[in-house]
Amino acid sequence: MAKHHDTGYKELFSHPEFVQQLIEGFVSSEIAELMDFTTLKNHSGNYITPLFEERLEDLVWSVEARWEGVSQRVFLYILLELQSSVDQRMPIRLLHYVACFYDHLLKTRQTTPAKGFPPVLPIVLYNGTRPWTACEDVYHMVQPEPPAFLRVYQSHLRYYLVDEGRYTDEELAERPTPLSGVFGIENATGGRQALQRAVDRIVAIIQADPNKRRTDEIVTRWLKRHLQWLGTGFNLDRLNSVVEDKEMLAENLENWAKKERQQAWQQGHQQGHQEGHQEGISLGEQKARRETACNLIKTTKLDDATIAHATGLPQAEIASLRRELGH
Repeated sequence: MAKHHDTGYKELFSHPEFVQQLIEGFVSSEIAELMDFTTLKNHSGNYITPLFEERLEDLVWSVEARWEGVSQRVFLYILLELQSSVDQRMPIRLLHYVACFYDHLLKTRQTTPAKGFPPVLPIVLYNGTRPWTACEDVYHMVQPEPPAFLRVYQSHLRYYLVDEGRYTDEELAERPTPLSGVFGIENATGGRQALQRAVDRIVAIIQADPNKRRTDEIVTRWLKRHLQWLGTGFNLDRLNSVVEDKEMLAENLENWAKKERQQAWQQGHQQGHQEGHQEGISLGEQKARRETACNLIKTTKLDDATIAHATGLPQAEIASLRRELGH
């Protein structure tokens, strides 16, 4: 898993307001309406999962929910699946993780077999670029589907998927929360201008937040980690507030974009020149330009127009290469 994202997201969701924003903004409204978010309680800790030989540090919260006159504490098991590829084992993993969590409740004597287990809402937060294709219920991994007399004996555990990448800018705009602003920055893959628009949006959201100072501090810490991961080369020690330092941030983003465009042009020119001498200007330069474009697609967040400008290839050809590479 992508540890740089894990750290930042785990901090975000260690704050109850971001858990509330996740449930209210990106989970079923019917579920959110049942919950009293003033009762949120953090139960996160380390759980050993022998099946996958790893120590989990996922997020576990509980909240009071009320339905049909009954009030009960529901556990929110939030799994951060922050990587570019889809793990087809996810239903098995969730089944195992929830079982380990229940075992933890027994071992710590928070419940007994006679008292039973509390209900759990498993949530998978995914930020990969490829569409999520894993089954969302472990039952659907039983193939072929068993006959009717066996179905009742099969395992069932369904999780709620929050796939950041499937939300458009317009859909995120309908959710004016800091978390939707974070998702917008994560999804800003169209180059510096798209990233700047996403930053401007989250600044406006924070400025309208009743808890402006606290939210600014939380988001700024997350953004610094994100910019470091992007490889911007900024002096992040100077970024103390995404709101107060927004002009400095905009200037740094512009300088970063100029530097990437210049490097892309130089790389394309050098490769084209070398290939041209070896194989002839026409075929060699074209091959070098395509190789440069592929490299930029795989290793940077530049948009198609910028890569086309840097390599001299048509924008339609860049789009075709991006589809071939699956980026």
